[in-house]
Amino acid sequence: MPRSTPAPAVHHDLVLEPRDVQFDWSALPLHWIPDEPVATHVINVLHLLLPEGERWFVEVFKQALPMITDEQLREEVLGFIGQEAIHAEAHQEVLDHLLGQGLDPRPYVRQVGWLFRRVLGERPGLTAAQRRESVIERVAFVAAIEHFTAFLGNWALNSPGLDRAQADPTMLDLLRWHGAEEVEHRSVAFDLLNHLDPGYLRRVRGMLVSGPMLVHLWVRGARFMLAADPLLDGRIKPTWREAHLNAKRGLLPDLRLLARSAARYFNPGYHPTREGSSSQALGYLATSPAARAAAAH
Repeated sequence: MPRSTPAPAVHHDLVLEPRDVQFDWSALPLHWIPDEPVATHVINVLHLLLPEGERWFVEVFKQALPMITDEQLREEVLGFIGQEAIHAEAHQEVLDHLLGQGLDPRPYVRQVGWLFRRVLGERPGLTAAQRRESVIERVAFVAAIEHFTAFLGNWALNSPGLDRAQADPTMLDLLRWHGAEEVEHRSVAFDLLNHLDPGYLRRVRGMLVSGPMLVHLWVRGARFMLAADPLLDGRIKPTWREAHLNAKRGLLPDLRLLARSAARYFNPGYHPTREGSSSQALGYLATSPAARAAAAH
């Protein structure tokens, strides 16, 4: 049976710093990529999924903390928890702003919350052994999802098409600050899974569950946002063809590259440090207006 690959030595020096960023959304237009409602709302699905999803990440990792016997990994997990908690609140503020603009995201967000809290949440009445197994299984889901968030973070850091389209600079900073931190901590969930269960089958099962779930949630979320947009009156519906055209223009990630990235996760020798660039991520965090303001305070 294939085994997961140990973390490369370069990862042993990782120190994660939660950056308490603040964003001013008062001037954010509903279509923050001008004249591009489809691309805007496909990306806006992040705001629908991440507050509930990242709060769930935090709870799962808090439950895993007592199982960790490696002190370096424990520190990384604590840093991961701190970063993810701030991510959730930053995206929640965007949802609150959308509501003030007449786009009510709450019906969809309630469904996402039900999924993470009721379907994927902690179950009562488990034995100690069953609870440990449940935590490790959910860590496997988080590791797979973090593969996708690292891919998206790497895309956000390398997406000049959004600059050419004159996307709102505050939203771009949010996406790139968050994307940079996803690249920065891209190995933590995978290393935690490897620490708790180095077997290959658990990793594969995590991706086989999480990958289709994310695609389904994203498609439904894009449809919801376009239908709920008060400026569109339901006139526009998302299509795969338009997603492909927007990707060619650099406004959305390329689905073919996303599929290839997901396929790499199934390689027995896979490790997340081979996805994205830590130096590029840290370089952006050193220049991000929000991150620099947080550091100054």
